[in-house]
Amino acid sequence: MSFLPTDEQRAFARSLDAMLSASDTPAAVRAWAGGHPGPGRALWGRLAEAGVWALAVPEAYDGVGPLPVELAQAFVELGRHAVPGPVVETVATAVLLGELARLGEPGPAKRLLPGLASGEWTATLAIAGTESERHPVPYALDADRADAVLVVRGEELWRAPGHGPVEVSADPARRLARPEPGGELLAEGTAVAVAAGHARRLATLATAAQSLGVGRALLDRTVAYARQRTQFGTPIGAFQAVKHRLADTLLALEFAGPLVFGAAVTSAEGDVAAAKVAAGEAGYAAARTALQIHGAVGYTEELDLSLWLRKARPLRDAWGDPAACRAAVLGACS
Repeated sequence: MSFLPTDEQRAFARSLDAMLSASDTPAAVRAWAGGHPGPGRALWGRLAEAGVWALAVPEAYDGVGPLPVELAQAFVELGRHAVPGPVVETVATAVLLGELARLGEPGPAKRLLPGLASGEWTATLAIAGTESERHPVPYALDADRADAVLVVRGEELWRAPGHGPVEVSADPARRLARPEPGGELLAEGTAVAVAAGHARRLATLATAAQSLGVGRALLDRTVAYARQRTQFGTPIGAFQAVKHRLADTLLALEFAGPLVFGAAVTSAEGDVAAAKVAAGEAGYAAARTALQIHGAVGYTEELDLSLWLRKARPLRDAWGDPAACRAAVLGACS
């Protein structure tokens, strides 16, 4: 099996990188965290024009997907540029609705998917656990900003009427709130549970790709800092301890990359879980390395580095923390 991207896929990733590099995403992230979603929504529209959201939407509903490999590439770039908003949840919603349509429930897809593909509106998604779990209704990301808040409860898909208070997050740009109960029942039956499984797997894969992108951005910034920061008249990047730490970070990210794209090719649950563990841990390790090498300046909010530092840990735990993903890998091997 080949994991090498095609020339077309490479060109797509480069075009996203160029577009996002010219978009001042740090300013959009700060505005999003501060309660001003305008710049983030404008960025959302540019991503729609680039075709990012259409990658998760079937052709019958104005999309071009689902295309997991291209989505993984896109989400690496979204992570590298710290794009704010419920990006993972929107594509997971698209996969959920598309799979429901394939299973004979096209109503919600007809209503919602064209708007998702065009970037006209955003969605967030919460998939509730079983009643035996401590918190059967989880938080939804950016429920206060999303145009539609969807909740899967067992074999029912609801459009929530609103959300509870926004809670403090380790990443100020990740705004968490519990969806309110009730609302509009969009679909019910075994097809909902099956489609939710597909959506959860895609969300895990996209989050892994995002973590990989965050880790790469942190490493790039830390290498640049190590080259220009001097001690005793020598760049700190010349010190063996710093070299070894950066090399270990690079190796972890290089190891995670093929796992992410391999999982995008197979979409197998065990592969996706393995990719999430590797990318999540590598991204978090890159954050720790960045903070150690930057020293006290790394703690300052004024430095753009903080926007990526604060994402690494939440992304590591979102849509499957390391323990849950390791258990899924073991389950797939048994």
